[in-house]
Amino acid sequence: MQRLADRLDLVNHWTGMTVRWFALIMVLLQFSVVLLRYVFGFSSIALNESVLYLHSGLFMLGAGYTLLVDGHVRVDIFYAGAKNRTKAAIDVFGYAVLAIPSMLALLYWTWPSVINSISMMEGAISVGGIPAVWLLKSLIPAFCILLIIQSVACLLRQIIALRSGVEDQGAQS
Repeated sequence: MQRLADRLDLVNHWTGMTVRWFALIMVLLQFSVVLLRYVFGFSSIALNESVLYLHSGLFMLGAGYTLLVDGHVRVDIFYAGAKNRTKAAIDVFGYAVLAIPSMLALLYWTWPSVINSISMMEGAISVGGIPAVWLLKSLIPAFCILLIIQSVACLLRQIIALRSGVEDQGAQS
């Protein structure tokens, strides 16, 4: 199970290593947009939308990587002071009952819209914009799949921890 979890982690690791560049490109592009507008008096809707596309890609494709590195926000009402075994049990519940089913539901309910958008090659958001709304919508199933993959990897790790008798020494720092 550990090897499978490690292999699943690689999907989001490499995705994260790729999409992190979106942040730099987005900043440089936004700087260019501002420079072109206020220094040269030139404005482009497509250039503005490209920042939106990069921003969407960064967050939607980077969500699985964020889960991999435990960067998501937690509500630590019970979790913070819990013992390691309790934390593992809470995580198993969270991944098995909340994360994976909600991503499957989101995937199921958005799939027809995404397929419809791709089949008609849905055009620009604004006149003169990037004619690829279908590309933005295709980020939704990618987001779901990447989070499902990472949730399964995390779930497997927590099951391994519970089976191996994770230490009950109190909260981790």
